[in-house]
Amino acid sequence: MHILFLCVANSARSQMAEGLARHRFGNRAEVASAGSMPTKPNPYAIEAMAGLGIDITGHTSKSVDGMNAGDFDYVITLCAEEVCPWLPGTTQRLHWPIDDPASDDPTLTPDDMRKRFARARDIIHAKLAEFEAEHLS
Repeated sequence: MHILFLCVANSARSQMAEGLARHRFGNRAEVASAGSMPTKPNPYAIEAMAGLGIDITGHTSKSVDGMNAGDFDYVITLCAEEVCPWLPGTTQRLHWPIDDPASDDPTLTPDDMRKRFARARDIIHAKLAEFEAEHLS
C-alpha cells in the first residue's frame, strides 16, 4: 500500500503524519508527504516527533507538482481552513481537517507552540490508528 499525506507547506502536519505512519506501519505501507507550496520542516514538528522517539530531522519538504496520483493507493489531506492541495486522479482520498499548529502570532510563547504541535501530532496519531484498523488489519 502506498500513502501520500498532503498539506500546503509540507512543514508540519504532513511531515508528522509521514513520520508517524512510517513508525506505526513499518513495511506494511510505503509513505510519503508533499505540499502545494513546500517550505521546510518546522523545528517544532521535529521536536514534537522527537518527544515520541521518532526522528524526522532527515525529512525534506516536497512539492506535489509532478507527482502521479496512480502511484498512491490513498492520498490523505491534512488541512483545516486553508485550501488543501489536490492530486487529480487519486482513487482513494481521505480528508483529516487538522488545524495548522504553525502560527506567526507574536503572543504565543515557545511553550504554547510546543503544545500546539503536540496536539496536532496526537490527533494525527489517533487518526492513523483508525486508518490502520480499517485499511491495514
